[in-house]
Amino acid sequence: MNTETSHLTRRQFLGALGAGAAAVAGGGLLAACGSTASSAPGSGTSPTSALAGTPKRGGTLQVGLSGGSSSDTLNALNPLQSTDFARTLSLFEQLTIYGPTGALQYLLAEQITPNATATQWTIHLRPGVTWHDGKDLTADDVIYTFQRITDPKSPTGGAPLLQRVDVAGMKKLDAHTVLVPCHAPYSTFPEAIAGWYFNIVPQGYDPSHPPAHPVGTGPFKFKSFTPGVQSVFVRNENYWQSPYPYLDTLVLSDYGDESSQVNALLSGSVDVIDLLSAASIATIANGGKKTLISNTSGFTPLYMRCDQPPFDDVRVRQAMRLCCDRPEMLKLVFAGHGSLGNDIYDYADPAYDHSIPQRHQDIEQAKYLLKQAGKENLEVTLTTAPIAQGTVQQATVFAQQAGLAGAKIHLDLTTPAVEFGPQYAKFTFAQDYVIYATYLTQIALSGLPTSPFPETHFSEPAYTALYNQALATVDQGKRYEIEHEMQRIDWERGGNIIPYFYPTIDGYAGHVNGLHTSVTGWPLGGFDFKAMWVS
Repeated sequence: MNTETSHLTRRQFLGALGAGAAAVAGGGLLAACGSTASSAPGSGTSPTSALAGTPKRGGTLQVGLSGGSSSDTLNALNPLQSTDFARTLSLFEQLTIYGPTGALQYLLAEQITPNATATQWTIHLRPGVTWHDGKDLTADDVIYTFQRITDPKSPTGGAPLLQRVDVAGMKKLDAHTVLVPCHAPYSTFPEAIAGWYFNIVPQGYDPSHPPAHPVGTGPFKFKSFTPGVQSVFVRNENYWQSPYPYLDTLVLSDYGDESSQVNALLSGSVDVIDLLSAASIATIANGGKKTLISNTSGFTPLYMRCDQPPFDDVRVRQAMRLCCDRPEMLKLVFAGHGSLGNDIYDYADPAYDHSIPQRHQDIEQAKYLLKQAGKENLEVTLTTAPIAQGTVQQATVFAQQAGLAGAKIHLDLTTPAVEFGPQYAKFTFAQDYVIYATYLTQIALSGLPTSPFPETHFSEPAYTALYNQALATVDQGKRYEIEHEMQRIDWERGGNIIPYFYPTIDGYAGHVNGLHTSVTGWPLGGFDFKAMWVS
């Protein structure tokens, strides 16, 4: 890891305190860089599944968000908790985003183009975008933002994905154009900066001391903020993406537990709630309210360290994968909602190789592989914590399934602070929580020996060579072929068990319109409040 990320913890990067954060869904934007929209995992994921009627302007939306605490922040470059993302991505915006189907879309960038070798990119900003204080968004703001993200004294969440970028060499070509040189070919640069830590901030913004009254380019403007309690935002009347937003006022309130959220929705205290368990679906329906379920490309892998016994033997890793009854696990954890995983990252990525056979439970083959490896009486500890929806239940079900092959999986139930603390990526067998990003972006974060979060510690020189070859390949079709080679290696020898891609379950009242699903793994269509309206 280079000095840009040496002080960045997993908790800083992910937000660690539960499932949920946000990506603005950006309805109506153009696809970027040759990417095409892919259909969402499973069924019921049309991005217009809860739209109704002609949008009406005005009114207030009361939102009951899962989580939040006195450590809530408005920090645009280092949000930590899901509630932080709901706030910052209502106030600020990115150059590119992952849309509701997972396809890359432009937002503040109108176009991003590479040179022939992907060692240099040119960002063309969308003209006519203004900050909440009326000033124009310019190239200087973009350069300043990248400099703050990669500040070696205090790197923020996006720093790991800018290691190939020569931030010091970025140049302003004119008021709306930025030249971005790279230390090495970086064909996926536009996808990398679509991550959730690349909000563009105005010059002078200090993420170590974020302003109490933040100014962004987003659809809503700041009015008030009480950490752990409530935020109030108002419509940005000069927002560049007409006709959004429809609401006059957006109120975001924190809720410490799901039952309180559900009761608030049923009583009418709030209009929408997020990140529910499958158990709340019937309660909400019986109370006359509605649920919106998104089959996402987010996942909670069980990761095995490939450099430590017993998982340094690929036969043991394959046996563990064959123990998993994926349909049963999805049924038990999410009442069948979600999509089956195949131990490969990012189902919604157009580069995902659907031709690789779906892995099924095979207890006899698992027993055979364990015996061949001399591990027929395998005992291993799986560290688990409530880091996301269903993770502890997932671990419990897996331990039961592995027991059918004679393996004894001892569960070590801990806390999110421990799971994402100093021991993160040092556990022999543990879990993680991963929001959608494209395949190569996720590999950069966790799939290489040099990654900032190398959970599985998988290391094959040929695999790393394929990764570097992919980043040097501008032609998308040829790059996908390379990615498929990598995914085959993941499936055959990798260290992740990805049983499923989890669903997000949200509740809402009948007078709320404009909600839509999203494969990104964030709730409420990616906290896309700008598209919501009340009737």
